[in-house]
Amino acid sequence: MTEKRLYHTVANKLLELIDSGVFPPGSRLPGERDLAKRFGVSRVSIREAGIALQAQGRVEIKVGSGVYVLDRSNLPVYGLPKVGPFELTEARALFEGEAAALAAPMITDEDLARLEHLIDIMTGAVEDEMNPEEADAEFHLTIARATNNHAILFVVDSLWKMREEASQLQAVYETVCHKDKGHREDEHKRILEALMRRDSSAARVAMRAHFSRMIEALLVESEAQALREVQRKSSESRSRYTLSQQIE
Repeated sequence: MTEKRLYHTVANKLLELIDSGVFPPGSRLPGERDLAKRFGVSRVSIREAGIALQAQGRVEIKVGSGVYVLDRSNLPVYGLPKVGPFELTEARALFEGEAAALAAPMITDEDLARLEHLIDIMTGAVEDEMNPEEADAEFHLTIARATNNHAILFVVDSLWKMREEASQLQAVYETVCHKDKGHREDEHKRILEALMRRDSSAARVAMRAHFSRMIEALLVESEAQALREVQRKSSESRSRYTLSQQIE
């Protein structure tokens, strides 16, 4: 059996042990050497199995510490890994930038017309059963479909599911998208213009620029949230101090 198939087998066996309670949430898995001896495989297979389980959100690998079992009750409903807004946006920039570049020379006139209509929905130029957020998602998925690559479409669709299913991500994205509505619309238009020219390089640059600006907006919003939290705690402390003075 090849190393590639071995790590799948090892990962499945580890999942059985985790699900049966042998390794409960919060526990640390045995070291690579012990697991390699237990399953009769190389340490490379053990390491790759751990990476696979981490991608599924079942374990967390802490460098220098070990591999720890995560609480399955916190897993998203689609079985996708839990990620933060920055991780997700970076991944989208990488995959969707290349998807736009690949789609550019082969995208159909019908797809281009659909993208233009979706932008009109986003800007409010036309009314449709689809709301602006749904039109935004369909814009990106239409480009992914235009690559004629099912693997790329699966990845882009999965990235959207991560955004839509996590309430924390939804809240952050909604705040950022609402504040930067004008920028978002202009960026989608630039992506469409590059696709209309069948310019792969320009499509990649326009898509990445869209996500780079979003990352900057996320940084600003996260700093604002941190400041609000500090102000809230300061206000609570001041109230407690004032109350204690009144009691004295």
